[in-house]
Amino acid sequence: MATASEALLARLIAFDTVTLTPNLALIEVVRELLSAHGIACTLVRSDDGSRANLHASVGPADVPGVLLSGHTDVVPAAGQAWTVPPFALTERDGLLYGRGAADMKGFVACAVNAMLLASKRPLRRPLQLALSYDEEIGCVGVRRLLDVMEMAPTRPALCIVGEPTSMQIATGHKGKMALRAVCQGLEGHSALAPRALNAIHLACDMVGAMRALQDELQAHGARDPDYEVPYATVHAGCIHGGRALNIVPNECVVDFEIRHLAQDDPDALLAPLRQAAQDIRAQARLRAPAADVRIEQINAYPGLDTHPASEAVRFVESLLPADTGKTKVAFGTEGGLFTRRLDVPVVVCGPGSITQAHKPDEFISRAQLAECDAFLERLLAAL
Repeated sequence: MATASEALLARLIAFDTVTLTPNLALIEVVRELLSAHGIACTLVRSDDGSRANLHASVGPADVPGVLLSGHTDVVPAAGQAWTVPPFALTERDGLLYGRGAADMKGFVACAVNAMLLASKRPLRRPLQLALSYDEEIGCVGVRRLLDVMEMAPTRPALCIVGEPTSMQIATGHKGKMALRAVCQGLEGHSALAPRALNAIHLACDMVGAMRALQDELQAHGARDPDYEVPYATVHAGCIHGGRALNIVPNECVVDFEIRHLAQDDPDALLAPLRQAAQDIRAQARLRAPAADVRIEQINAYPGLDTHPASEAVRFVESLLPADTGKTKVAFGTEGGLFTRRLDVPVVVCGPGSITQAHKPDEFISRAQLAECDAFLERLLAAL
């Protein structure tokens, strides 16, 4: 027989909430569940009104409590070789399949269920819930919710972000800058290519500068041995340029990212690439005065680095089995934003494995959901 969290997970997975598409139907289901238990909800919508964050609280309003944070959006399933319907829960051999099962509707289901249970308890400190949209493209939606939470008279004492960590405690993750190098040259006939200025060549020079920076960071950059890759990384992910083989392209765009340690200054890391863009542009303008190479920032979020011996970590440890490990994760979360904007300590801990995320036949085990339910039950007892 399905548990309450499993039953709710089935309902949540049925909503196709791929990033940048509407999530209001899912949010309305959660709002109705909470409202039926006397829990008031605040919705903070996107500019176009098609997506919304949800914030709710149970217990006394004038004391700091614990905030459970998760996101409602999922990555696309299209183009992946699924053997089960991605937007319908399939149970097989103790595993629950569906897009978002691990990342991270499993935790959302457990967290909503914990709120319902909390409504029946005489809490001394509140339990709060924050559900956001468009997390997968750089924690976009939660920033609007933080604008509202910053004005609240009482802020949480602790935020638990429920990204999948197999119920281990993650105390840190890297920050990220998503960037774009826009290279403008001068078009011409390819038979007369030397008289034009190839924007793809300019972009290749920029990629070369990125590779040189990566080598420098690997050799001499700050290090944190708790990460699998213990230094900042530079990654070029997309390049777009050219329309026909016989036309010298006049524009080429490179999308790239820098993932950095929490203690790194991201602007300082980017400085060598901004200098490279200036140098490449200066040389290009000797041949084409209108040439340009510029770097634009698309998105950024800060890293997270909660001290492993902090009171927040010790509290979460007290709610988990004695053999629970501590780690730092490779992926990003909204945790760094909560710390920076609200000055709230953050721990990442949630059911499921990140190795299942973003893949066909994504799943979470029933055992992991049960572990998360037990963890949140102990949290309720502590509150």
